[in-house]
This record gives sequence, C-alpha cells and structure tokens, in this order.
Amino acid sequence: MFRFFVDESQVSGKELTISGGDVNHIKNVLRMKPLDEVEAVLPDGRIATCSLRELTDDEIIADVLFVEESGVELGNKITLYMGLPKFDKMELVIQKAVELGVYRIVPVSMKRTVVKFDPKKAKAKVARWQAIAEAASKQSKRAIIPEVGQVVSFKDALAEARGLDHILVPYECAEDITRTREIIYGIGEGESVAVFIGPEGGIDEKEIEAAADAGAKMITLGRRILRTETAAISTLAILMFMFETP
Repeated sequence: MFRFFVDESQVSGKELTISGGDVNHIKNVLRMKPLDEVEAVLPDGRIATCSLRELTDDEIIADVLFVEESGVELGNKITLYMGLPKFDKMELVIQKAVELGVYRIVPVSMKRTVVKFDPKKAKAKVARWQAIAEAASKQSKRAIIPEVGQVVSFKDALAEARGLDHILVPYECAEDITRTREIIYGIGEGESVAVFIGPEGGIDEKEIEAAADAGAKMITLGRRILRTETAAISTLAILMFMFETP
C-alpha cells in the first residue's frame, strides 16, 4: 500500500488533503481511483489508512478509515555523520541509511575529503538529498522522514555529537573485535548514538585524537578494508540488528 507523509495543515478530523508531488504519483503513476486505499503518516508518527474520495488535478481528498501505531522505528536514535564521499555515493548512503532506520544524517567535510563541495550549490544539493531520504522513507514504510542536515566541518559535527549518549567511529586501525562487541552490547535501550564514517581517504589521525577526546569509541568492522559507503551501511546494519525490538 502506497505510503506518504502529511503535516498538520493537511489533517482535518477524519479527512486528509493530499497535495504536491504525491498527487501526481497517486493519479498518474499508480493510477489509483476513488475508494482505493493508501497509508498516511500523521505528524505524531501514527499511521492512518485512508480511502480516496475526490481526485482533482491539484489535490486529493481522502477519508481516514482507522489509525494505528507504526511500531517500525528503532528505540535508539542513530545520527550518521558521513564524511563526504565522491560522486553519487552520498545518495546511495542516504537511501540505505534510511532503510536501515537512521534518525538523522549529517554530511561532514573532513581533512581527507576528496570531493570539492561548492557552497553555492549547497542548498540544491541538500534538497536533493532530503528528497532521496523522503522517497526511501516511503519505500521502507518508515514513520518519519530522517532529516539530512547541512554540510558541516568535522569540528562542528563532533561538538554536536557530544550531546548524544554514544559516539562510535569505525576505524581501520582498531583491531579488537571483542572490544567492539562489548561497546555495542553496552549501548542501553533508548540511548542515542552518533556514528562517524570517514571519506574515501579515511579519518585523519588528528581527527581520531579529537574524537577520542570527545569520548568517542573506536570500533572495528573486521580485518578487511571497506569502502566508505560499505562501512556506513555495515555499521548501521549491525546497530539496526541490535536495536530492533522483539
């Protein structure tokens, strides 16, 4: 069943107004008709099953049939601080991170970042990334659309991450897999987690020192050297497995 997100202005009692790009998708892509059913994620995260009533060129009116709790979100909020990768790898990471349950994604410019990020194009780039997050949220039946933040420096990212309960940094020089397991198993229910992933060139030694000073724990993902996008997806997959409730 097609899922979309609504804000408070689109909800009026037992009636929903669907607008924007969702109208075209429902009418022209899915070719839905009156009485067909869709799912709407309400502002409080609950899921409303709705029946389409009126379809026009600009909006769709739907009737709410019933509302239920989603139960799909992880109990632990994970923020991914992603060192900017080259080409379209960031888009891949955002898509897969959303599917794996990430709460927020922050692009980070780091010392070994290869890509040259043009500040003049930042607004458009972040808007595209946010659109990818929204599409992935709909596809994976999320109850929220994770925010993709503006590009920040490593220093600013680390300062922000200090406010979370745990900071994890996958690092190729970390070797003790037993210690890594202990660190992950030690994350309590409901605690927030920051994950820092380096760019293609890896995390600089001075950045590792700064992270350690901020309380970060270095973890290993095994003996093999992973690409930056693989490291991000692997770490989030491990955490998702740990944080999923029965």
